[in-house]
Amino acid sequence: MLGVKTLVIILFLQAMLVSMVTEAASASKVKRVKPPKPVKPVQELLTCKSRKSRCFMKRIKCPVECPKVKPKNPKDKACFLDCYSPKCEAVCKSRKPNCNGPGAACYDPRFIGGDGIVFYFHGKSNEHFSLISDSDLQINARFIGLRPEGRTRDYTWIQALGFKFGHHNFTLEATRTQKWDDDVDHLKLSYDGKELFIPEGHSSEWNSTEGDIQVERTATTNSITVNILDLAEISVNVIPVSEEDSKIHNYQIPANDSFAHLEVQFRFFGLSSKVEGILGRTYRPDFENPAKQGVAMPVVGGDDKYKTSSLLAADCALCVFSPNETKDEHGSPMMDFGMLDCTGGGNGITCKK
Repeated sequence: MLGVKTLVIILFLQAMLVSMVTEAASASKVKRVKPPKPVKPVQELLTCKSRKSRCFMKRIKCPVECPKVKPKNPKDKACFLDCYSPKCEAVCKSRKPNCNGPGAACYDPRFIGGDGIVFYFHGKSNEHFSLISDSDLQINARFIGLRPEGRTRDYTWIQALGFKFGHHNFTLEATRTQKWDDDVDHLKLSYDGKELFIPEGHSSEWNSTEGDIQVERTATTNSITVNILDLAEISVNVIPVSEEDSKIHNYQIPANDSFAHLEVQFRFFGLSSKVEGILGRTYRPDFENPAKQGVAMPVVGGDDKYKTSSLLAADCALCVFSPNETKDEHGSPMMDFGMLDCTGGGNGITCKK
């Protein structure tokens, strides 16, 4: 009996040993896990709803490279449907102003016209000038600046913009601040004379009850895009004059003012062939830009022709704003410059499609 029990125990232990070896061998094997299939981003479909567009009611898909109109990351490029392009296509672009693109107004102020030519317009500190004056759109700028001892003109920057369209008006301005802080919002807005508050935060937006104007934040603070239906899109940043720029250009910015100002890029839809303004005239098909090419700072005058009495006045010598007038529908062919890419700086800038 003892021998049988011993044999049974030995067989049992042997079976357990085999089982343990088998499990160990199985555990030592590397399991091959198939990698997950890449998730293709959902490309938004956009529609041109403007009856003035040749792309009216066409459904167009955003590119894979920028599938969203409002990306979660404000630094990512967004999908933009160019309803006024002959191609009727969606393209990728930054939601911030491009100071090297057509319609730009940046720095001390340097403009890039609808004709792709760079020019400077200095104006005067604490005065207002018409940038655009068309029968249904007036855009004025208020300049701020200073004149260090020994200089014959003011250093100037655009501090505020005033818009008149139809029988409405809208203003945006950079508020004065002693010390610049990126995390503090320095934008002040108004619509039809009433101050407008838009909660801070990327993609926070406001729309008028009539749907003719939309204002959207493109960063948590200090950056917005303004869309005026069928007339214009305006990208805006508020920035200070940096200590570095002050030293390079000898601005002599005082310690008690950061000279907060605007970087702006305009995009226009269907300006008339009679459009006026410091920037507007460069979109006319018959305009010959007087800016001297090949010089470091090609300055263009016009203080006397485009000066207005206030931010929302349309009383400059050449202003043509008249909301009750039937607009000249012969839009300027310069509209094609809206999607030009301009690179470089100063007199070395070039524009190409």
